[in-house]
Amino acid sequence: MPMIFETLVTTVAADGTVHCAPMGAQYDGDEVILMPFRPSATLDNILASGCAVLNTATDVRIFAGCVTGRREWPTLPAEQIAGRRLAAALAHVELRLLRWEDDPQRPVLHLGRVVECNHRAFAGFNRAQAAVIEAAVLVSRLHMLAPDKVDRELAYLQIAIDKTAGPAELEAWRWIGDAVTAFRAAAGRAAA
Repeated sequence: MPMIFETLVTTVAADGTVHCAPMGAQYDGDEVILMPFRPSATLDNILASGCAVLNTATDVRIFAGCVTGRREWPTLPAEQIAGRRLAAALAHVELRLLRWEDDPQRPVLHLGRVVECNHRAFAGFNRAQAAVIEAAVLVSRLHMLAPDKVDRELAYLQIAIDKTAGPAELEAWRWIGDAVTAFRAAAGRAAA
């Protein structure tokens, strides 16, 4: 199994709209491999523009925000591609599409590194940050997971929130809880 790193990918649509999405990235030498699920604005934007920016950040509100409808985060111009990077990024890598393998569910995008920039030191994640990132993955897959599985995993992740969360993590955790509640309410209305 390849190691997957949780990152934030920013892309720009033809009309200039910036799209930010949490996405697992794999590294293969100088290549970065992304596998967005269809449908995907990230996929559409990369195929149209041929570029993307991979951002690393510890503000987990961005991860939680993106999966709960809060996608607008401050950005800055990329240095060598026609793209935008997150202002909160500790580091970013500007990428160009080298090739891609089509797939009906998850195309495989192979991107080359154009430039890598470090902006701030990485102090490390606390357990609450990791819990929010894992919960954001759960929220992005609510339509595919059994409710009892989601409940069990969120209950376990709550332990880290209770022990190590700061204000940013608590805000992100509230967004996660609100998203699960809203999803279940909508599913209940659809079933009725």
